[in-house]
Amino acid sequence: MDLPQLAPDARVYLEPPPLGTGAPWTLFVRGGNPVAAPRDAIAAWAGRQPDPAARRIGQALDRIDAPSPLPFAGVAPDEPLLMGIVNATPDSFSDGGNHDDPARAIAHGERLAAEGATILDVGGESTRPGAHRVDPVEERRRIAPVVRALAQAGHRVSIDTRNAQVMRAALDAGAIMVNDVSALTHDPASLGVVRGAGVPVVLMHMRGEPATMNRAPAYEHPCLDVFDELEARVDSCVAQGLARDRILVDPGLGFGKRGAQNIDVLKHLALYRGLGAPLVLGASRKGLTGAINKAWPATERLPSSVVAAVYALDRGAGVLRVHDVAATRQAVMLWRALKEAP
Repeated sequence: MDLPQLAPDARVYLEPPPLGTGAPWTLFVRGGNPVAAPRDAIAAWAGRQPDPAARRIGQALDRIDAPSPLPFAGVAPDEPLLMGIVNATPDSFSDGGNHDDPARAIAHGERLAAEGATILDVGGESTRPGAHRVDPVEERRRIAPVVRALAQAGHRVSIDTRNAQVMRAALDAGAIMVNDVSALTHDPASLGVVRGAGVPVVLMHMRGEPATMNRAPAYEHPCLDVFDELEARVDSCVAQGLARDRILVDPGLGFGKRGAQNIDVLKHLALYRGLGAPLVLGASRKGLTGAINKAWPATERLPSSVVAAVYALDRGAGVLRVHDVAATRQAVMLWRALKEAP
């Protein structure tokens, strides 16, 4: 173990080991090689470094050590939650058109809840790679009856949108949460809507627009670049009055990331615990498996999706956004049983 002497302005990141393993932590410094060391050794070493680098390390340690309670009434903070995907769209990447009629979308949401979804994430605009913008009026028409029916049935409903007027309509219809792939940057009014409603919000990392985001994304170090950009967005939202304890973060697999870039972000998922917010992962049926085998179409990615989900749980993910709730729930139950076994 050879921890470096830092410059005051060094960009430093901490990746804790898988939960319950007691393995060394990994220290990343921009421009250097990763170093593995025990947590206590990193804490002692940080005390000998200059500020502000030392403060940054201390903040990351505090955030990773502290539990990140999920901002949902009645839900235990140590229980991984499943967010079931309800696409009320004709063109989503894996199930487009299956639930674009409100009655079918509502029935699908009811099935997902019965299978174990704690949150139902309703969306009316596909944001798959290559997708084009949907008029917010049309998006609102698609989601309003679905949100209202599921909320009135007693389910926790999230609205998957980047448009402020759709957020307002969904919250008025009973949604309790916003999930924005643009991290509240697409619509200038969206942050005010979320702030005023006081609801939890998922800030997801994405570069560019869905129509063009995956043409040629470039990163120096994907997992660290995504961390920096998410951190900046969280800090900006907090500075504008959004309560930090209402923010969840999602590194945005497949959104402005391709192939090995997605694998790097997923491999180092535990890094994002250093943002001090509950961690959401949406790997379900994603094209990141194309980095392994391009022959797997979206509808045949259940095994790889479940592996990604369990991998994420071991690295501290609190919410899994999934299409296949029953299968993922089964995996989560076994994961918990193994963790709790003597």
